[in-house]
Amino acid sequence: MARGKSGRIVLEVEQNIKNKLYVALAKNQTTLKDWFLETANSYIKDNSILDELLIAEKQDEYIIDKK
Repeated sequence: MARGKSGRIVLEVEQNIKNKLYVALAKNQTTLKDWFLETANSYIKDNSILDELLIAEKQDEYIIDKK
């Protein structure tokens, strides 16, 4: 999938999924953009924490191996 330099993200999904998503968003009185940003930020945060834990674990292994 191409990744441009603009701030736009374009996805092609099945019409059925799109319709269900918009109904669910309307029920929660939110927009697709707000939902996406909240979900994306949560995903990034969760993965950043995992990266930090892996880095810390690798550093601990290095320190133990050096002794």
